[in-house]
Amino acid sequence: MDFLCFVIAICLTWILIQAVFSMIPSRKWKANHKKLPPGPKPFPVIGNLLELGDQPHRSLTRLAKTHGTIISLKLGGVTTIVISSADMAKQVLQTHDQNLSNRTIPDALRAHEHDVFGLPWITVSSKWRNLRKICNGQLFSNSALDANQDIRRKKVQELLAETRQSCLAGEAVEVGRAAFKTTLNMLSNTILSVDLADPNSDAARKFKEIVWNIMEEAGKPNIADYFPLLQKLDPQGIRRRMTVNFGKMMDLFSRMINERLQLRKVSGFVTNSDMLDTLLNISEENIEQMDKTTMEHFFLDLFAAGTDTTSATLEWAMAELLRNPDALSKAKTELQQVIGEGHPVEESDITRLPYLQAVVKETFRLHPAIPLLLPRKAEEDVEINGYIIPKGSQVLVNAWAIGRDPSFWENANSFIPERFLGLEIDVKGRNFEIIPFGSGRRICPGLPLVIRVLHSMLGSLIHTFDWKLEDGVKREDMNMEEKFGITLQRAHPLRAVPIPV
Repeated sequence: MDFLCFVIAICLTWILIQAVFSMIPSRKWKANHKKLPPGPKPFPVIGNLLELGDQPHRSLTRLAKTHGTIISLKLGGVTTIVISSADMAKQVLQTHDQNLSNRTIPDALRAHEHDVFGLPWITVSSKWRNLRKICNGQLFSNSALDANQDIRRKKVQELLAETRQSCLAGEAVEVGRAAFKTTLNMLSNTILSVDLADPNSDAARKFKEIVWNIMEEAGKPNIADYFPLLQKLDPQGIRRRMTVNFGKMMDLFSRMINERLQLRKVSGFVTNSDMLDTLLNISEENIEQMDKTTMEHFFLDLFAAGTDTTSATLEWAMAELLRNPDALSKAKTELQQVIGEGHPVEESDITRLPYLQAVVKETFRLHPAIPLLLPRKAEEDVEINGYIIPKGSQVLVNAWAIGRDPSFWENANSFIPERFLGLEIDVKGRNFEIIPFGSGRRICPGLPLVIRVLHSMLGSLIHTFDWKLEDGVKREDMNMEEKFGITLQRAHPLRAVPIPV
């Protein structure tokens, strides 16, 4: 430890020297500096790091109110541009998408070379385009999702059966955990034809812990991200812990891929037609397009992102409905009128449930699962509204701030699903006032699946049961604090008691 402290001290001394030299004025520096967006004055060496706090999405929103909807920060040695309005987001995600499509890579995501193989992080290239093509054409197309709809229907029915047991016992349901388990089994059956959350084991809880550890470590402020010279040292141990968590998931996927490969060699093998078989078929045709390592990283992204974001959003939606009984009543009334009592909510019903859709949109607006989206990197100097986003700088889009922008949204901090009724606005990246999935070429490829899963789970839970808060907690006393990682979780899990309708 003494040696590590000594090395860090030397590095920081070097950084300080460089900072002093950078303060020496030059014509070129002055010219570029004048074109940078406004922002708070940085401290020597550390820049504006202290401005972030433990809730960066809120801190950056406050800074935007002072300095404008496009601001520049110096986070250690990294120039960072923060976007906090729909107009500016459109410029970044659409107008200048080509020069702003690649990522700045958090050091934590370099574990197991995930930055080289992981779809959200690799550079826009032929490899990236091939993976996106597989996602859009074979995995998340409407025809593919229709084909495995029975899996999701079955898992929703299992969720309702377990909730019914709690209902009969008068016990509370931990909504986020139940949603996570259901989403995990939906994904694992779609991808691998197995339940990873075995009801007779503690696997779901352990898997959730691993996924949250990944999201928390990836979203944690890391000094190595702000002073690249320190990356080899990993002074906070974030990459080391991420390596362990990635390793646990990838060992599981490797074992399951190997088992399937052996089964495929057996005479009379009948394909499951799941995602794994689809990818193995592609691999047999073109190993360069889809090899085993790429598969493992692909599954890592699908499970880590798909389970955590979906279950967190459903938990926020339920919390908002319990805190706003009028909205819950309207959603239930619509379901009774359209679906009918005793009938299950089907994915095909979603288009006939405008108020339920409005509830989900309003949840996305107030609680985007990834509040700062994933970071982008400027490949060239980009000019926006007379300001320069310099080459090599990091670009953050504050979707949380945009969703609560009072210049566009009336009563921006209130949960009002009615605002979306009759309003031609969706979450598919075309309307920049609400962009929980991002936009442009880097929009989340799993969006079509998430939309189906969220509506069917949420609709089923509120159609089948009435709900009350545990232990007589009053709705006005609900704790709505946030826990920041890459995803935005509830700091206090929502526990609610289902009641027979």
